[in-house]
Amino acid sequence: MTTSSNSGQQTSGQLDFSLWLIRLIAYIIDGIIIFVVTTILGIILAIALAVAAATTGNLLFYGGLWVTFGLFGLLSILYFIILDVVWGATIGKRLMGLQVQTVKGARVTFGQSFIRNISKINPLLVFLDWLIAIVTTGPDKRQKLTDRWAGTTVAQTGKSPISMNEPSPTPSPPPPTSPT
Repeated sequence: MTTSSNSGQQTSGQLDFSLWLIRLIAYIIDGIIIFVVTTILGIILAIALAVAAATTGNLLFYGGLWVTFGLFGLLSILYFIILDVVWGATIGKRLMGLQVQTVKGARVTFGQSFIRNISKINPLLVFLDWLIAIVTTGPDKRQKLTDRWAGTTVAQTGKSPISMNEPSPTPSPPPPTSPT
């Protein structure tokens, strides 16, 4: 994998697909967390709307399903923004050894986090954000499109539980000299 420094510059001119794969795994972990929370809140909402529909005779339940989909997008944005600002990474990124930072290596602000995470309101927008970034690489190959707009990047700051590169062989010590 290419290395990075605190200034946010990458030493290689090639796109680092292993970092993007690690980011995808982190995003999937975060998506599962958000899905579970949204499902629990959606069930509570559905029960409340079903009770209300039974007592009033209205079909509010079907509108509640659309509210649940909107809730997923809202929770996604809030989850990513708050954790990026407070911790510097989401739970998924932390597990994968990643950190969100400015291109100069500083902590991200609320505004920067909002800009870099706005695409997370819809999975299709996330896909387009990543696809455009991969096809039209900028000076920092780790940036998705909204990272470029926000002046942020995701850096590998810890060890990922999955190794994307071959381990480098450790050199063996020279054989002992024999007395002649």
